[in-house]
Amino acid sequence: MNKVIEINHPLIQHKLTIMRDKNTGTKDFRELLTEISMLMAYEVTRNLPLEEVEIETPLVKTKANIISGKKLGIVPILRAGLGMVDGFVTLIPNAKVGHVGLYRDPETLKPVEYYLKLPKDTPEREIIIVDPMLATGGSSVAAIDVLKREGAKNIKLVNLVASPEGISEVHKYHPDVDIYVASVDEKLNEHGYILPGLGDAGDRLYGTK
Repeated sequence: MNKVIEINHPLIQHKLTIMRDKNTGTKDFRELLTEISMLMAYEVTRNLPLEEVEIETPLVKTKANIISGKKLGIVPILRAGLGMVDGFVTLIPNAKVGHVGLYRDPETLKPVEYYLKLPKDTPEREIIIVDPMLATGGSSVAAIDVLKREGAKNIKLVNLVASPEGISEVHKYHPDVDIYVASVDEKLNEHGYILPGLGDAGDRLYGTK
């Protein structure tokens, strides 16, 4: 309950530092996000169950482990979350991908749902929600609300950068959801942006600033 896993791998921290730099362009930002997502996927899936099977190598028969039929779903929060999908599905090619469309109202800072498309067997899958930023927590809480409404029972949240306020907000409403982050940053500013953060991830990802 209330579990936050901060992934401090040197490669992740190195790449994240480059992403934070305001001089990093769209192409590099996009590539770094994919690379970090792949590295985080490795950690997020560390506890997948295994089962023993018998195979035959070119030399002998042997027993070895494979993933035990675990069904996974990757659900990005549109639009910035899309930038994390490729990294995850590169390592987990059999995962199905759903989409939750949310935007933050600039006046109220509250999330507004505008799109939803999920795998039909969502209740049977372990769902990994991906979004680069966990700022106020509103969008993540709303996305988890949607997934639970659609029957998901096992949900993880993966973010590059999170604020303490956002983490608290998610765990206030969803204490059963583990949060995986590359960095817990200092705080939010008066506009709801993470400090030091890395700016607007969607704008930097797609060059729309």
